Amino acid sequence: MPKIFSHKFTVTEDAIDDNGHVNNVTYVQWMQDIAIMHSDVQGYDATKYNVLDTTWVVRSHNIEYSQPAFAGDEIEILTWVSNIKGTRSLRKTKFVRTKDQAILAKAETNWVYIRRSSGRPCLIDDFVRQAFIIVPENEEP
Repeated sequence: MPKIFSHKFTVTEDAIDDNGHVNNVTYVQWMQDIAIMHSDVQGYDATKYNVLDTTWVVRSHNIEYSQPAFAGDEIEILTWVSNIKGTRSLRKTKFVRTKDQAILAKAETNWVYIRRSSGRPCLIDDFVRQAFIIVPENEEP
C-alpha cells in the first residue's frame, strides 16, 4: 500500500480550454479522481464506504498553478495524506510533466468524513486512518 500514490496519463484534447491549455477546473477533477484511486488501492472503495455508511466530501481546495499543460503532455499526478485529525483529512497533490519534470501545479484538499445517513461529519474510523500512511512535510515529493 503506497503512502504516496502516483498515476500517469496523457492529456487529451477535451481537457483543453479556449486558452489552449488544460483548464483549471480539470485539475480539480483530476484531484478528485486520484484521491479516489488512492483510496481504492488502500482498500477503501465506494462499496466499502457505503457499507460503513460514510463518505468523504470536500471542504476546500487550494491550488497553485506554475506552468500550463497541453494536449499530448504526459502528466504524473502524485497524492498523499498529510494529516488526519478528528473528522478531517488534508490531502496534497502534485502535478508533474514527465518529459521535463516541470511542476505544473501543487494543491491541497481538505476532506471531511461524513456519515451518509445523517449528512453530518463523523470521527474518522481508526481502521480507515490506519489505511493511509501520513506523509510528513519533510518526506513530501
